[in-house]
Amino acid sequence: MPTAAQAHQQDGARTVGYYTQWSIYDRNVPLKNLVDSGAAARLTTLNYAFGFLDAQGSCVSADAWADFDRPFPAEQSVNGKADADTQVLKGNLNQLRLLKQKYPRLRVNISLGGWTGSKYFSDAVLTPASRAAHVKSCIDMWIKGNIPGKPAGAAAGIFDGVDLDWEWPGSDGNTGNVIRPEDKQNFTKLLLEYRIQFAKLGFFTRRSYDLTAFLTASPAKLDLGFETAKVFALLTFATVQGYDYHGTWEPLTNQQSSLRSPAADPTKANFSTQTAVDALLQRGAPRDKIVVGVPFYGHGWTGVTNQNNGLFQPATGAAPSRFDPGTEDFKALKDLVTAPGSKFKVYRDNTAGHAWIFDGTTFWNYDDAVEMKRKARYINDRRLGGAMIWSLDGDTSNGELIKALNDGLRR
Repeated sequence: MPTAAQAHQQDGARTVGYYTQWSIYDRNVPLKNLVDSGAAARLTTLNYAFGFLDAQGSCVSADAWADFDRPFPAEQSVNGKADADTQVLKGNLNQLRLLKQKYPRLRVNISLGGWTGSKYFSDAVLTPASRAAHVKSCIDMWIKGNIPGKPAGAAAGIFDGVDLDWEWPGSDGNTGNVIRPEDKQNFTKLLLEYRIQFAKLGFFTRRSYDLTAFLTASPAKLDLGFETAKVFALLTFATVQGYDYHGTWEPLTNQQSSLRSPAADPTKANFSTQTAVDALLQRGAPRDKIVVGVPFYGHGWTGVTNQNNGLFQPATGAAPSRFDPGTEDFKALKDLVTAPGSKFKVYRDNTAGHAWIFDGTTFWNYDDAVEMKRKARYINDRRLGGAMIWSLDGDTSNGELIKALNDGLRR
């Protein structure tokens, strides 16, 4: 008889979404918005991003206020009730608990690392003792729910597993990250240690635990950091980067999330979703465990030469945006197109599979509902394991992108 996790996965393609710890701040997207938009009902797995590792390799909160302590008013709470002053657990974790009560089939994992939180992974996995201590720390904090400063087990039962977002084993990521050649083998050993400790815990709790990982779209980085076939044998599934193929760190406008490499791309970089998926398959990954990443944001340039509808043209720099120059949420880009008097027009490469908008000066590459449906068809046609969203706070208030994506996936 299948476990609860296995039964959940047999329903069809997965819809995995990252919800970021910081969504509650300037973006003002509490978890309740996922209920109101219909996104929560369409997810099979929610990854909460991120937990960090300290210099000793132990799991720590990157923002305790957001995770455990921020009181949510009634209008922002999943159950419509304000957090009480005397409540032991508040913050996003309590909202995740309420979300799971509302959607009992939803799996929720804690995602560890990310671009700014991967500095100490290499140290944490260096020896058998350090790996065991790291895994014990993370299970104790996030799975058993033993939060510092709270009663024992205050956050127990919220997370169904761990998602490892180490960027990147054996190759460059954020400045200052510790990197070693042996990261590749040690990443596999880390997964095995998680499996051993999860099995021991599950014997007592009668629960199964997910173990997932975020993998690079670069075949070169894949070979430097991952024993692909061994890794997939230990994972519940893996998500593969399906975005950031190009961006404003380059002088020419380009696609950032194309299904296939455009034939006219002058860089000949050959970064695409198909390149990433094929690299995994060639290295032994099973199709049904490959979950393809899709972006709910775009990359943009300004000062763009007005030729070829702005594509593959020189630019003077990153396009202005609300939070980070050159990067913008889909919902804001949609508003650019639909605003009264807007000069932005939508263009597509239906062969390569990507879209962009251009107004004669500013260029944004992004995925709209049309491209989400295209990617769902691609996932279905290749019999892959589903789609992963980075990140849920970029969608419209009525869940336009996740609806188009999820409705197109096989069920």
